[in-house]
Amino acid sequence: MTIQRANNFSAGPAVLPLEVLQKAQEEMLNYRGSGSSIIELSHRGPEYTEVDRMARERLTRILGLGDDFEILFYQGGASLQFMMIPYNFMFGKTADYINTGTWSKKAIKEAKIFGDVHVAFTSLETNFSRVPTDDELKFSGKGEYLHFTSNNTIFGTQFKKEPASDGMLLACDASSDFLSKPLDMSRYGVLYAGAQKNAGPAGVTIVILRKELLEKARRENVSSMLSYPVQVGTLYNTPPVFGVYIFQYVLEWIEEKGGLEAMDKLNHDKAALLYDEMDKDDFFRGTAEKASRSLMNVTFRLKEEDLEKTFIEESKKAGLSGLKGHRSVGGMRASIYNACPSASVEALVSFMQEFRRKYG
Repeated sequence: MTIQRANNFSAGPAVLPLEVLQKAQEEMLNYRGSGSSIIELSHRGPEYTEVDRMARERLTRILGLGDDFEILFYQGGASLQFMMIPYNFMFGKTADYINTGTWSKKAIKEAKIFGDVHVAFTSLETNFSRVPTDDELKFSGKGEYLHFTSNNTIFGTQFKKEPASDGMLLACDASSDFLSKPLDMSRYGVLYAGAQKNAGPAGVTIVILRKELLEKARRENVSSMLSYPVQVGTLYNTPPVFGVYIFQYVLEWIEEKGGLEAMDKLNHDKAALLYDEMDKDDFFRGTAEKASRSLMNVTFRLKEEDLEKTFIEESKKAGLSGLKGHRSVGGMRASIYNACPSASVEALVSFMQEFRRKYG
């Protein structure tokens, strides 16, 4: 049976690989002969234990982690990690933060509860239209880590590589470009990502911790649920079983497609198609500076808000969903994560061409 899939550009929860959803559908009522769904089985039983093991092994292999990192599957979204990182590593100390948008600001707000935040750079004055160059970063000289948001879903900007850090380990919110490109993991102390944008369904957050940094985590007068040392190596409470289950299949899909190098090429090709159409003239206007443009979230405007409303309304009728920009900034946003097919981007470009012909 042919399945009619929407051209889905939602920023998150976002499109998942069709092959993954089909596999989950096939197994939903009877997981591998167990007679039960994976979400009905004990998280300490052999079925989920194997899911958890495979997810960790695949992620380790894909990122080339080695044995110097720990992997945790959390709940609470990336927003909980805004608090957990300073709670564990910054208490009464200083950490450096790069402010490139809404999620960076939220992380900074949480960190200020636990210590001194030094803002190494902010692009607030340009309405977060860009990320910094390395020579613009001004470090405290005493930071426990440097925190940055690798991709900014609202403003459509992205770091093309890891920023300079003055010798500090990086703490990264990678929620919206996680697994989209190769990373230099030697630079990271902690990397975390809510799965719902590029790695799985809402409900699971992947946290990757360097053991060297973990040794520095506070261990006295801490909450067990918020302590990385307590959580590592245990199933302290019931994990987000379904989220980890889907995540494991997404990792399998990435490996089958050729790994992070293949994802990177695919994402460059899709983004180039869309940005090239935007840049043909001034009818569509990108909101991010070209050097900072995201491969994941393409943000753009039209000359009039009423015309933008028409664009959104007509795009829905044309079978293109999720193109309305974030409520805080307006405009349009096409989120083209790993699982967004090239055919969907091509359909969007065709619609943009027809819309320009009609209203330009």
